[in-house]
Amino acid sequence: MRKQTRWTLLGAGLTAAAGLAGYFKLRGCAVERPDYRVREKDGAAEVRDYPELLVVETTETGAREPSLRTGFRRLADYIFAKDRDGRKIPMTVPVLSDNAIDSRRWRTRFVMPARFRRETLPDPTPEVEIAVVPARRVGVIRFKGKATDAVLRDKERELRDWLAMHGHDPMGTAEHAYYDPPMKPARLRRTEVILPLRR
Repeated sequence: MRKQTRWTLLGAGLTAAAGLAGYFKLRGCAVERPDYRVREKDGAAEVRDYPELLVVETTETGAREPSLRTGFRRLADYIFAKDRDGRKIPMTVPVLSDNAIDSRRWRTRFVMPARFRRETLPDPTPEVEIAVVPARRVGVIRFKGKATDAVLRDKERELRDWLAMHGHDPMGTAEHAYYDPPMKPARLRRTEVILPLRR
């Protein structure tokens, strides 16, 4: 029993070390982010204009966190060519998530690097789709810490209140943007809540 416990602990330690190595490797590279223009800013809240974005996306039925994990793995397998032929695609941030299609289904999106076009992307796998997010204006609030369901709801309310005070009209459901890997200490992780705006 003790031997088995030692092997279990060793395995967990090696897994954590591999994760941290991957994290530091990622942080050592310049990770691309979508371009945007800030129209208005007040502390942690902003109004931004985004250009059209090319994304790959997948959906999963269930609660937010497990759906996000499944969606992330599925999209990571696609961009890192684990379940298809061809070259790898660099990772970008943030990872986007929403349930705009159906309240029971969560959509996870990776934004493609700017040099790619729909026709230059590798063919998607059955559970992955290529899509285009039209150019849009959005309200955003950023925060650090663990992005629990309760925190995300509180930040969405805070953002909606701020937008109303500044004369903006949000529409649709909120989107969540995740900037950091899960092995980063929760208190340091950056997350954003995003609401599309009527122009």
